[in-house]
Amino acid sequence: MIYGIGTDICDIRRIRETLARRGTRFAEKVLGPHEIEVFRERLATVEARGVAYLATRFSAKEAFSKAIGLGLRMPMTWRACEIVKAPSGKPEIRLHGELAAWFEAKGLRAHVSVTDETEYAAAFVVVETRG
Repeated sequence: MIYGIGTDICDIRRIRETLARRGTRFAEKVLGPHEIEVFRERLATVEARGVAYLATRFSAKEAFSKAIGLGLRMPMTWRACEIVKAPSGKPEIRLHGELAAWFEAKGLRAHVSVTDETEYAAAFVVVETRG
């Protein structure tokens, strides 16, 4: 049964401008441990890929926070929610700490889809109850 649905669209130009103003501090605030490694690697290789990666993760976390009905308040934090790639390439949500415990206690599971184009990144999340 569906617990919640969330969607978000992000203007990649705004992310690029924020990075230009604040450097990687913004990325370090938003991205979890695995994500920050991928971001730094992509940013160093092709800057546009790094910026798009950050935008898709930002959008997915916003969509997830809407789907679980908490917004960005405890136990939902930017860094406690990571969007990682399965070996198949499919994006998946990995949770940490109090958010992971809260999510597990509620018996939930999440599905995420992300996409980006030159100027926009978007994400869609469906959270369902198990069983």
